[in-house]
Amino acid sequence: MEQRNNVTEFVLLGLTQSRQGQKILFAVFLLIYLVTMAGNLLIVLTVVLSPALNAPMFIFLGYLSFIDAIYTTTVTPKMVKDLLYEKSTISFKACMTQLFVGHLFGGVDIILLVVMAYDRYVAICKPLHYLAIMNQQRCALLLLLTWVGGFLHAAPHVLFVYNLPFCGPNVIDHFICDMYPLIKLACIDTHVIGLTVVANDGVICMVIFSLLLVSYSVILRSLKNLSQEGRHKALSTCGSHIMVVVLFFVPCIFIYVRPPSTLPVDKSLTLFYTVITPMLNPLIYTLRNAEMKSAMKKLWSRKQK
Repeated sequence: MEQRNNVTEFVLLGLTQSRQGQKILFAVFLLIYLVTMAGNLLIVLTVVLSPALNAPMFIFLGYLSFIDAIYTTTVTPKMVKDLLYEKSTISFKACMTQLFVGHLFGGVDIILLVVMAYDRYVAICKPLHYLAIMNQQRCALLLLLTWVGGFLHAAPHVLFVYNLPFCGPNVIDHFICDMYPLIKLACIDTHVIGLTVVANDGVICMVIFSLLLVSYSVILRSLKNLSQEGRHKALSTCGSHIMVVVLFFVPCIFIYVRPPSTLPVDKSLTLFYTVITPMLNPLIYTLRNAEMKSAMKKLWSRKQK
């Protein structure tokens, strides 16, 4: 423990060392963050205030937007602020907090996508039993499950890293505190810890991504039993979900489903699923969902009166 305390803070190299580049990125990512928060909070408010959107699908969608807003807030505000300074630092405790909270909400996000896929499966493949299966108690239990799963995913990360001896270099070639850049700085052999990261993050990403692809394949095969209007609506909803799943999981899989290492491209990929995807989610869901767009128009009309 005493050895670890030799490092009380870490230096984050960020996205670029160019002052001109930092100014441009500051403006770009500040705008992205504002758009992300506005879009996700608009969906949350629409779901909460619209009586027509009381179906589990919209409750889960509002929940996803809420989680996305918090998830990106664990990363983007500090990254944007750091772009204003030549040297960016983060304390050891703040680094551990960011590591835990980021993986907690990332884990909740991943499991919630599975819950949403299950909801669509029941709605399309068992429509007559949908209300009985997706009752309020079942929905509440599924949402609780996302938090339990997120915690079980995030806790080992902090437990492993917190007790590592950091006795020398404290420069992280990244814009956030994440597992691979951190264990790279430890003064001991971290090969075993690296494998646990692959098992925790990599295997979970692959298993859940595969499970989601299989579930949507089953759903899409069952569409032949629906009317043309029902098929179009189901395709639109499932298409949105599949797009979100691909945007989130492909970068995660590339980073974590490989031997423990850090690559220059990791920063760009991490940026994509922590900053860009939460911004795109509201656009993907609202632009492809007629009921959501209709509810937003009604709310807007109500405020104009």
